[in-house]
Amino acid sequence: MTKSEIIDSIKFGENQKMEIKSSFGKGVIETVVAFSNTGGGRVIIGCNDAKEIMGVTLSAETLKNWINEIKQNTQPQVIPEIYDIEIDNKKIVVIEVSEYPVKPVNFKNKYYKRVANSNHLMSVDEIANEYIKTINGSWDFYPDGMHGIESISMGKVKKFIQRIEKRTDSKIKTPPLEFLKKLEFIRNDKLTYGAYLLFVKENCLISDVQAGRFKSETAIIDSISINSDLFTEVDEIIAFLKKHLMVEYIITGNPQREERFDYPPDAIREIVVNMIVHRDYRDSSGSVIKIFDNRIEFYNPGKLFGDITVKDLLANNYISKARNKLIARAFKEAGIIEKYGSGIKRVFDICKEHGVIPPIFEEVFNGFRVVLFKEMLNDKANKSIIKNINVPVNVPVNVPVNVPVNVPVKRQELILSELSKNNTLTYDELAQKFKVNKKTIKRDLKKLKELNLIKRIGSDKTGYWVVIEKMI
Repeated sequence: MTKSEIIDSIKFGENQKMEIKSSFGKGVIETVVAFSNTGGGRVIIGCNDAKEIMGVTLSAETLKNWINEIKQNTQPQVIPEIYDIEIDNKKIVVIEVSEYPVKPVNFKNKYYKRVANSNHLMSVDEIANEYIKTINGSWDFYPDGMHGIESISMGKVKKFIQRIEKRTDSKIKTPPLEFLKKLEFIRNDKLTYGAYLLFVKENCLISDVQAGRFKSETAIIDSISINSDLFTEVDEIIAFLKKHLMVEYIITGNPQREERFDYPPDAIREIVVNMIVHRDYRDSSGSVIKIFDNRIEFYNPGKLFGDITVKDLLANNYISKARNKLIARAFKEAGIIEKYGSGIKRVFDICKEHGVIPPIFEEVFNGFRVVLFKEMLNDKANKSIIKNINVPVNVPVNVPVNVPVNVPVKRQELILSELSKNNTLTYDELAQKFKVNKKTIKRDLKKLKELNLIKRIGSDKTGYWVVIEKMI
């Protein structure tokens, strides 16, 4: 807003989209929440009830502290635009609030809406209705109040259309802008958050990805910072990672030698695509990738979406829900995603086929992390040990004929089989399944771990089992 626009707004007074306050406090945050739930609005701080400019005292950290207080006291977190302006040698502060895409927003578990020139608590029905609206849509489908159609590259839109044409083997005759409207990337002639992220013309601050090659836990020898459209980010991240992969050449009977990377490239691509598609772009932190000598760590802001737990994910016991429906749809249309909700299983399958130990999936620091390892499965060592596993030498001659002499071994084989099907089984669940006590199951699992047949990843409560090799 210009100085003259602010003066006019103060003169006209409070209304559906305008609130005037003398100082920052609880009432300001309530109004921010009300505007977030009801079409957006503006708060001017530094005027009294008589519409006189009194001004506010600001330090270098004041505006930053106010933003943090709003962010910490709202759920979902709201981060409005805030700035100060001088009128008649007095400082006033303007807080610009956009309608929040995912509603309802609350302040200390209270939900407010804007009615005329005041804030009102929402009824239970109103809160429920806002939730229903949110469930049927997603954040990236909402209009981006900060960016217009001029912020995206038509060249990138055309490239996206070409990808679809190649995948479908058909020609799209609809003009690019109309095509985006048809797919709802542009709604009511306004650019959506998703479309901005997918086709941004220049740098995009909210899609920040940092990647680095570490020689130790702290020493970085190479790094890259990426702030571009999402399609480009996938390509640039994969190119950076591939630059730091080791490759060996295997001589076979074929005319051409075979390449083998220390990490499975297809698993890397699957993880990177899922990072970009499922990241929580409302979170102010960025995605981080760290390449170490023995592993690659992928961190993304935002925990698992849709009440899915890591245990559900690893057991393949969930219904896939996309945090960013529009972005996921764009990647599927472009042929980058083949099938929703199958990425985790593919990563496990690819790692197993490549001969490396399984990756780790975990929720950390209000986000989600995947750790990919280069350590190989020790097939031959396992098999040589397994042949002589726990077989009694001196079996009494009077053992009843219907009692197996190697009951523990047989049960351990069956335990391996069950863990291969469901790697989140607990001690109690296994004990119940095999009709033995918990102590017996713990003894069996300890034996299997000693033989390097299984490995436990994570805690007893939230971790899971890795079957390294089946008995033969």
